[in-house]
Amino acid sequence: MTLRSDVAELLAESAIVDVDVELAVADGHVRSAAYQRVVLVTAASQSRERDRAIVATILRDPDEMASKTAVVALVDRVAMKATGPAAFRQWSAGLLPELDRLRTEAFREFIRRRVDDWLFRLSIEEGHVPTPGELAQVTYWMQRDLAENSTCPAVLALLAESGRAKKIRNIAKNRAGSRRLRT
Repeated sequence: MTLRSDVAELLAESAIVDVDVELAVADGHVRSAAYQRVVLVTAASQSRERDRAIVATILRDPDEMASKTAVVALVDRVAMKATGPAAFRQWSAGLLPELDRLRTEAFREFIRRRVDDWLFRLSIEEGHVPTPGELAQVTYWMQRDLAENSTCPAVLALLAESGRAKKIRNIAKNRAGSRRLRT
């Protein structure tokens, strides 16, 4: 496969017709924006059957930063729609072998950590209250997301006490007093 055929295939499968394939191949910014549009279409689909092939195609791009960014966006969007940690774990298990296409270990690890963060959040949404040790294993990004968005008083109390940074602890403490939280 060539970059041109990969980009053309992704755009065609996503029914994106207003992107000039030649320009996308020549300009990494145009290609990156096209990948983001492909991710939007892919994540909006009810079927997850083509996701692994789409990720594999995106990860063949020589611009690893653009491909990593697109894959992370897909992970985020699919996780936000996931019905729970088991479904997301199964979906992500199908994608993780494709990460070996990335030459940069830090990029592979970043995507793996993002998957782990989402599994953590989805387990909380399913009723799991994490321990301080479990909380310490997730990234700053996920701790902050939970501090800003969780409606579980026990999770907010844990973040207020054990959050990684003062900002996270303060956000959680301030939100813990909100009357809109579930009990």
